[in-house]
Amino acid sequence: MYRVMLFPHDTDTSELRRALWAHRIGHRFTEEEEGQVLWLADPGQHEALMQLLTRWQRGERILPRPRRPSGGGNALAVPFRQAPVTATALALCLLVFAAMGLFGDLVVALLTIVPVGVVNGGLAVGDLGDVLAGGQVWRLLSPAFLHFGWMHLIFNMLWLWYFGRQIEVLHGPRRMLALLLVAGIGANLAQYATGTVLFGGMSGVDFALLGYVWLMSRRAPRSGFFVPQMLVVFMLGWMVFTMTDAASAVGFGNVANEAHLGGLVVGLAMGWYYSERARRPR
Repeated sequence: MYRVMLFPHDTDTSELRRALWAHRIGHRFTEEEEGQVLWLADPGQHEALMQLLTRWQRGERILPRPRRPSGGGNALAVPFRQAPVTATALALCLLVFAAMGLFGDLVVALLTIVPVGVVNGGLAVGDLGDVLAGGQVWRLLSPAFLHFGWMHLIFNMLWLWYFGRQIEVLHGPRRMLALLLVAGIGANLAQYATGTVLFGGMSGVDFALLGYVWLMSRRAPRSGFFVPQMLVVFMLGWMVFTMTDAASAVGFGNVANEAHLGGLVVGLAMGWYYSERARRPR
């Protein structure tokens, strides 16, 4: 990344930060001993950044004026314009969670990786090969939209929005969609391979997004990606913790650990590939 300007510690740069993201200018602010440092990811955007910076220093408006939707639009549409794939995935998780509250196990049975049901007092499960041959291909991805509690849902949606929006701003919705599909299916298959059928959650995708953003920020710093190192340590530490007996002792025994690991592997693989492309001279 390229160092652009130093600001005093007491300078309020919040509006400038929002405007830079709104204009899709990849950047990063760091706290240094001498003050706040603004870094630019793509030198090709230097002129646009300086123009925005000059207007900000003059006190002019730099945030784009919100479009007034015709016909009764509202602020709920803003996330779908900023990050359409991430916002759609988040909305689907919320809708599925609400449907589970209304219809219970009917929704769960429809979205698990294979059909499940109770026959003669026991749990009966279908076969994945038969399911796919019958055309129910959505089951490869649909468990990612199942959440079995408020904390499970909120935790996963927080990281989905945090990482997904960053990916869509810097690499576009197609890249985010590819990550969602490949990581979601990969994580579900990894969990199914252990013999588990009743599982769900977007956490496998979240770990994939973490791996992707982290590798892009480390191997291609000019890409504009950034993730706090302590957040990486926390999420990886949490994944390892849930794999131990200590997690079961405090009530975290039913965690889809293989899905987390499978998603992380997918994210690291895709992050390595695209960061390698970004490092090549154009």
